[in-house]
Amino acid sequence: MDNNFFKNIEKKTGVNMKDVFDLASSLQNANFKDEKTVRSVIRRVSQIANREVSKETEDKIVESIVTEGKQLDFGTISQMINKK
Repeated sequence: MDNNFFKNIEKKTGVNMKDVFDLASSLQNANFKDEKTVRSVIRRVSQIANREVSKETEDKIVESIVTEGKQLDFGTISQMINKK
């Protein structure tokens, strides 16, 4: 992809694309049945997005992923974080 494309995304969102790519890379072999791993990912995504996630919201996300088997992706986490 064109480097300008990513720079435009960074400008519009304030999210550093290197952080996003680093996170995506770290997720490739992560164990999403492990609560500690899922909590770590949620905290990292909230940090990258500069959004605070309440303990209640974090617990709901963890439950839906670890217990209910929902997919862990940026869309899922983003939707849950933005439901306030």
